[in-house]
Formats: sequence, C-alpha cells, structure tokens
Amino acid sequence: MQARDDAPLALFERWFARATRARIPLPEAMALATADAKGRPSVRFVLLKQVDGGGFVFFTDGGSRKGHELRATPRAAAVFYWHPLGKQVRIEGAVEEVAPVEADEYWRTRPRASRLAALASTQSAALPSRRELLARWRELRVQYRGKPVPRPRRWTGFRIRPDVVEFWTRGANRLHTRECYRRRGKRWRRTLLQP
Repeated sequence: MQARDDAPLALFERWFARATRARIPLPEAMALATADAKGRPSVRFVLLKQVDGGGFVFFTDGGSRKGHELRATPRAAAVFYWHPLGKQVRIEGAVEEVAPVEADEYWRTRPRASRLAALASTQSAALPSRRELLARWRELRVQYRGKPVPRPRRWTGFRIRPDVVEFWTRGANRLHTRECYRRRGKRWRRTLLQP
C-alpha cells in the first residue's frame, strides 16, 4: 500500500505529541545504534531535538565515539519507547551532519551551563579525574562570564534520514500491531508485520 510522502513523519509527530501530553519523562530520549568501520555496534541514549522533512536530528560532540562511528559508517538505527502508552517507534536510515549554521542555532538555545560543559569536555576521551573536568568547567565559567560561550568546532548535529520507520503498539496476548513504512524513492510503502 502506497503512503503519502510524509506519512511516517506525520504519524511520528502525532505519537510524540501524545507522549508529551502524557507527561512521560523525556519522551525525546532515543536509543541510538551506530557501528564502527569494522561493523562493531554500539548503542546509547541521545535526545531528539528536531523532526523535519529531512528526518530526525540530535546534537553531540562530533569527536565522540558516536561521532567517529557516524562518519565511518553513515547509517544508524534509533528507537523510542513510551511504556505507559504501549508504543515504540523504530527508525533506520542514512546519517548526515547538519550544516554549521543549524548547529549554531541550536547551540544558542542550550542552557549556559550545558554550553560550558560541552566546551569543557572532550566527550568519550579518557578522563584522569572528575575533579579535573569540574575544575575546567569552573575555569571556563569565569573566562566567559558576561560573554557568549562559543560552540566548539567539534560540537555538531546529525540527521537520520529514515528509509525505514516502524510503529509498534502493544497488544493483548502479545499480538502487537506493527506498521512498517519503507521508503521507495520519494514515496513510502506501508506494510503490516507479524508480531
């Protein structure tokens, strides 16, 4: 069955709005799976910051493990799970880095303390001591008092351009409903899957 060009993204936005209205803690939390150049997977939670016609956007330190993996193998999978609603959404797709202007725009919306933390930390690098990190954060707080905190060049965003979006709804007796949308050119094809 053919679906509208934006069908899965529109459905995601409705489900996400419902999760937000239900006051589910951190409805934007998504488990992000990446793989290194040898295909070794890793997964962690990140926060979705934007959904647009291009896909799902999150921000991170591009020098982190996930940043290196996304550049080495520019594909990812992610999943959202909203247990109280009995719903999850799984996405797969190609990954691209956002434009610097987009990273700058989001950077300015972050709390100042978080901007200082991103500047103080080289995410995923070995840390001799937590005391050292906190001291660096305090130094930067003094250094940038009354001044804007610049976005480190390594801090960026990534967009997952989905080619698969699956919507799962919990069902009685484990007879769950699974709707899978697969991109075919500019269109989506919707298929029901066995639970």
